[in-house]
Amino acid sequence: MKNFPGVFRNIIRSSLIAAVVSAPASFAVTQEQSSSDYLGRQDVDIFIDELVAENHFSRKELEHILSKAERSERALELISRPAEGTLEWKDYRKIFITQERITKGVGFWEENAQTLANVEKELGVPANIIVAIIGVETYYGRQTGGFKVLDALTTLGFDFPRRGAFFRKELKNFLILAREQNLNIDDLTGSYAGAMGIPQFMPSSYRAYAVDYTGDQQANIWRSDEDAIASVANYLQKHGWKYGNGVAVQAKVSGIKHDQVVSSGLKPDKKLSIVQKAGWAIPNKMVPRSSKVLAMRHEGSTGAEYWVGLHNFYVITRYNRSQMYALAVHQLARELKENYNQSLALQKQVAKDKQG
Repeated sequence: MKNFPGVFRNIIRSSLIAAVVSAPASFAVTQEQSSSDYLGRQDVDIFIDELVAENHFSRKELEHILSKAERSERALELISRPAEGTLEWKDYRKIFITQERITKGVGFWEENAQTLANVEKELGVPANIIVAIIGVETYYGRQTGGFKVLDALTTLGFDFPRRGAFFRKELKNFLILAREQNLNIDDLTGSYAGAMGIPQFMPSSYRAYAVDYTGDQQANIWRSDEDAIASVANYLQKHGWKYGNGVAVQAKVSGIKHDQVVSSGLKPDKKLSIVQKAGWAIPNKMVPRSSKVLAMRHEGSTGAEYWVGLHNFYVITRYNRSQMYALAVHQLARELKENYNQSLALQKQVAKDKQG
């Protein structure tokens, strides 16, 4: 059992950064500027100015780093059509709720059973939810992304106006993170949006929620299952996960008013009684009468499916702002738990038969 107070912490390794006084700006175009996709642009210069003034980087250091950033047309293409925005639930579900993903998830759970049990006890986030998120995000660490994080964040920060401010903030956090953790920027890869490692943390999430569970002085979400598991749990716990509470419940509907209470948002926003009066039948004891719920309608393989999301459903959407994402995590988690328990029961029976 890990020493929770001493080990469970966000790791911020201090680096001794010498104060550097920037040399006077020159009108000459340097070799780096002439070959760079981003150096010399006014918006990039402003970004550099802010980091120099607020975070004590040297201009030379930043110009050297950003001179290596390359515009990624593929990242721009992918962020313009994310699966959550282009697929129906029936097609989105097929990606994540497969027997292969369930089987591999049970294997991941068995390999990390002690860590998952300890983390569940210490942070109050169920093991099957943690495993499901890692399963949806990266297929249990098998698909962590092949984009250079520097390229992805710089491209989206300066060439994707709709969300440019968000990605410039993440680029800033990425540069600070690399300095704090003494990471080689050239080696760091991730998703087209700059999400990193086994749990796919954005740089700001890493700095806020990544934890060093192994005690080696670095929250290594790239190669350590233990750190990744603890970091996912820490993220959900800090966003308000309520242990023992449900996530979502499928409902049956009747009448002509049931679609009137459907919400496109993420946060539970309607009293349960209002949803029930609109024709939603929810299994007794599954949802507390005082709860607010999120009423959802999604197109399933056999027609419309109606679901009510609870507080923990909303917590999962803090990881990815999508109803379908949270539904996929919920359903995969349910399948993982059932199959893991069956595997345990089978192992016990085999051991018992050998003894007999």
